Amino acid sequence: MQKPPNFKYLLILIFVGLIDGSCESNTKKNTNTEPGEESPEAYTLVWADEFDGTGKPKSANWAYETGFIRNNEAQYYTNDPKNVRIEDGFLIIEAHKEKVINEAFVSEETDNWIKNKEFGEYSSASLTTKGINEWKYGKVSVRAKLPKGTGTWPAIWMLGENWKEVGWPKCGEIDIMEHVGYQNDSIFGTVHTTSFNHIKGTEVGKSVFIENPYDDFHEYSIEWTPERIDFILDGSVYHHFINLHKTNAEWPFDQPFHLKLNLAIGGSWGGQKGIDDSIFPQQMIIDYARVYQQE
Repeated sequence: MQKPPNFKYLLILIFVGLIDGSCESNTKKNTNTEPGEESPEAYTLVWADEFDGTGKPKSANWAYETGFIRNNEAQYYTNDPKNVRIEDGFLIIEAHKEKVINEAFVSEETDNWIKNKEFGEYSSASLTTKGINEWKYGKVSVRAKLPKGTGTWPAIWMLGENWKEVGWPKCGEIDIMEHVGYQNDSIFGTVHTTSFNHIKGTEVGKSVFIENPYDDFHEYSIEWTPERIDFILDGSVYHHFINLHKTNAEWPFDQPFHLKLNLAIGGSWGGQKGIDDSIFPQQMIIDYARVYQQE
């Protein structure tokens, strides 16, 4: 038989919770366990970057994408400390409105958008674990504070190990978190495969409301097994992708995947409402990136 609530005690709990929440935006917070310990979900931490210290991200953990890369995005990715650095225990990915020489420029006459611009008009950074660290199944969690403003397109996502061999979307893509600045109250979790992708308009994804993504840190996660991928915001599952056990065209997720962290500007999705040049510079601030697996 349920006992009646102690309202005085409830009021105290609410008050303490409000005080604790008021500190959220300015502090590092480990919402899981410390490195080397098991998470509450019986996973074991197998890889993490807590971004302690200052300077460049660890080369044992991260490589960089440089240049114009994908999606007709407006930014030119660099590995310049202005665009990517560790500062006060956080990874900073920072976008600027500035002219950047395009090292891949060939001619304005070519139809190749990567090679027909002599300069980029924005700079930013994209980090990847490709060729360094890749994982098959598990829980992947990144705690971050997002950039704001029309034209921003931050993402936390994964691509299959065989990306260079078979190409996209056959390799598979898991978008742990995407956000576009013109839709400031939502984040998106999505998968792309040969059968399900945005080129065909068949991608499988879902958006969820998010409160204060620019002022507060939130934890963006997936739990990935041979049977399903769950998309999680701050510990709550908001989307499932189920293995239909058909072909690789529907489920290419039985192989290792690498992790990417990037802040794009403009492009095929982020630029649909234009780019507000008054917002720059903008930062994506990452507290940690962690990968757990079951024993």
